[in-house]
Amino acid sequence: MRTRIDIDTQTFVRFWLVVIAFVLGLYALHMATTALIILGVSFFLALALSLPVAKIASFLPGRSRVAATAIAYIAVIAILGAVIFLVVPPIIQQSARFIETLPSVVDGSISQWRGLNNLIEQYNLQTQVNDVLATVQSNASSWAGNVGQNIVAGIGSFFNFVAALILVLVLTFLMLVEGPRWMTRIWGLYTDRERRTKHQRIIGRMYNVVTGYVTGQLTVSSIGALFAGLTVFILSFFFAIPGDLAFPTAAVTFLLSLIPMFGATIGGVIITALLAFNSIPAAIIYVIYFVIYQQIENNFISPNIQAKRIELSALAVLAAVTIGLYMFGVVGGIIAIPIAGSLRVLLDEHLAAAKQRRIDGNNGEDDDPADMTVTVIKPKKNKKKAA
Repeated sequence: MRTRIDIDTQTFVRFWLVVIAFVLGLYALHMATTALIILGVSFFLALALSLPVAKIASFLPGRSRVAATAIAYIAVIAILGAVIFLVVPPIIQQSARFIETLPSVVDGSISQWRGLNNLIEQYNLQTQVNDVLATVQSNASSWAGNVGQNIVAGIGSFFNFVAALILVLVLTFLMLVEGPRWMTRIWGLYTDRERRTKHQRIIGRMYNVVTGYVTGQLTVSSIGALFAGLTVFILSFFFAIPGDLAFPTAAVTFLLSLIPMFGATIGGVIITALLAFNSIPAAIIYVIYFVIYQQIENNFISPNIQAKRIELSALAVLAAVTIGLYMFGVVGGIIAIPIAGSLRVLLDEHLAAAKQRRIDGNNGEDDDPADMTVTVIKPKKNKKKAA
């Protein structure tokens, strides 16, 4: 049996217009990925700094939010300047030391290569080695030909990063200053007071999730950075490690620990490699410390600080971080968890509203007139009095 469906021209055109608009929208989002990342980072920083700015404004005359935002910016810039001042000199010193020890490393490699030549001649492997060397030389030649292009691309990427950073700082400043006024205007558009109260409650819960996560993550990263720097400082008394290496250790640990799930491990690998340039035993001891501390942080410190802030399972956290990293890189990995927590708030509110509608529907069924028993009361007839 065949069924014939008639579709008029207007419906057909509307369908394809919707499909084309959807495809163009996805393409526009793809082209605007960088702009969306800049706006997302600015919004995230504005949420993170909103509470400190509000507290600073409460102590200022006139409660000037512009002045409070400026003070917060000056404090952040001062902290970054202090970190750079304490971190950059030790890194330069370690780099110079590595360059000084490079000739001895080369001499050791040459002596090992001579022993390797004897082994190659003994087992007649010279042909294979020549093929490998020819491949390496051809790859090196092609890489050397692109050195200028790579340098130009690297300089362009650096200036793009600086421009994006300035844009993020300006957008964050404007969001902090104009945010309360925009929210007042948005809430003023509501005519239904009950709906406005509901949406204010949802936005408040999402704001608490984001600020709670930021505060907790900063606290966890600060504790990890403090112990990592203290460990390296203690190791400097027993091994040939400069004491000022503790500041780069703390800074690298703090910054990379902000990246969920993987950042602390990356920081541990970098610090271990930095210590290995000075002392192999110190690097081994730091690895042992790092493994023990990660167990303590993952099982005690982080759960106690982040308890009831996000309320996400380990699977949800890992899935959110994975999606964020593959879609938007490191920045996406940092903001993935608070976004997932905000989506959980929306899902909870939706499920609660759906449950309430079902309850109201069941209560309405109990009052169905078809299920009610009607009792009819007949009026009494007046008896006639006998004449």
